[in-house]
Amino acid sequence: MFTFSLTFIRHGETQYNRDKLLQGQGVDTPLSVTGERQGEAVGQYLQDISFSNVFVSNLQRAVQTAELILRNNTRCSGTKMILEPLLRERSFGIVEGRPKESLKNMANAAGQSCRDYTPPGGETLDQVKTRFKKFLSFLFNQLLESHDWSGQDAAATLKDGGAPDSTPCGFANDGLDGVPVHVLVVSHGAYIRIAIKHMVEDLKCSLPEGAKMSQVFSPCPNTGISRFIITLQRSDSGPVLSAARCVFVNRHDHLLNLEAVE
Repeated sequence: MFTFSLTFIRHGETQYNRDKLLQGQGVDTPLSVTGERQGEAVGQYLQDISFSNVFVSNLQRAVQTAELILRNNTRCSGTKMILEPLLRERSFGIVEGRPKESLKNMANAAGQSCRDYTPPGGETLDQVKTRFKKFLSFLFNQLLESHDWSGQDAAATLKDGGAPDSTPCGFANDGLDGVPVHVLVVSHGAYIRIAIKHMVEDLKCSLPEGAKMSQVFSPCPNTGISRFIITLQRSDSGPVLSAARCVFVNRHDHLLNLEAVE
């Protein structure tokens, strides 16, 4: 058995985010000044977490955010980020670069919800989920190769894939007691929402006490943080998921002071 934490972070704000324009994959914009400040803030919030593996979408808004996180981290001086195309934002096809209202209007005309609608040339939700499943398989095998599974104490591999501190307290290290390996993923809003939906609905990940589905599947704010504790076991075909627990979703405590200033 092998237990690790998986922390998702959405990239910081871009001018397209501020102007409510769709980016997807075809529009590769840098962080705005506010986005840079958000990246600094989330980096400082997570500064004492020893991330052993860092995987980042290869779009520049995600790369810049990850660079700010690592720059502010006191424990990751030797950790290198791996740029992973599987973590890129959902493609929105012909509406990339256009107002989000355009996507909403097209969805309404098709009689579908905005979240479920696939614009011409865009990715379906299932296609994005398939990308995330490929990333998880890649991640599990990377952890098998880069960490000593036999070195984990049996007590560290906890029931329900979690640590004993099951109630989040608002601290950066919530859920990490007894968990020896920490993985950071920096990606995008629509992608992270689809990933969380897969974790909860398909992989039967347990949720924090009192969590509402509307909150779990709500849009992730820029530099919002979500964390899962995952336990793997060996099989003849390689590592497979044994248990998973969600510690928190879309946390943005680190932005409160920034919002007060703005």
